[in-house]
Amino acid sequence: MSLTNAFAGSLFVVAAPSGAGKSTLVNALLAQEPAIKLSISTTTRAPRPGETHGKEYWFTTAEDFVARAEAGEFLEWAEVHGNYYGTSRIMVEQQMKTGTDILLEIDWQGARQVKKQFPQATGIFILPPSIDALEERLKKRATDEPHVITRRLLAAGGEIAHAPEFEYAIINEEFAIALSELTAIVRAARCRFAQQAARNASLFAQLGIHAE
Repeated sequence: MSLTNAFAGSLFVVAAPSGAGKSTLVNALLAQEPAIKLSISTTTRAPRPGETHGKEYWFTTAEDFVARAEAGEFLEWAEVHGNYYGTSRIMVEQQMKTGTDILLEIDWQGARQVKKQFPQATGIFILPPSIDALEERLKKRATDEPHVITRRLLAAGGEIAHAPEFEYAIINEEFAIALSELTAIVRAARCRFAQQAARNASLFAQLGIHAE
């Protein structure tokens, strides 16, 4: 992407197998980095009690979703248990143009779709320190039956096999270290030449740095 059409904000894609601690890391990052926002997905499922349109999800109809998907509006989308879920490319780009960094917490399949449309997105895969540790964490959550935990562990191997498709890998053994590594990746991405030029256009012009 040339400097003339670069976004001031960066796009981060974070994926991990269930139990690796992705959501905890992401929530901690968002708490300490106010300039980065978690993308809100669009879905066709009905709102659950307490959910608000535009907060947990953007709720819409199946007809509207399909029409927008066919028009290429979504960076990524999938059908899960009879409902559609997707990330609006238009909403993401609007926020990035204003300098907001956007984080997508999705699976490797969604990440692959995003990369096709937005190759400059930064991919980060969260790994557990071992399969044994992953199993222990899933058991400690006490939210799943034993057969569900077994299914999640079997699925984890397939998900981890796609880790090489991401630019960065963080091993979540010590939470504080993993969070510092995630934060370092975000801050480094903000210093990429294209992002700096988009955020500091007047300075770059004053210094005689011209867009390619």
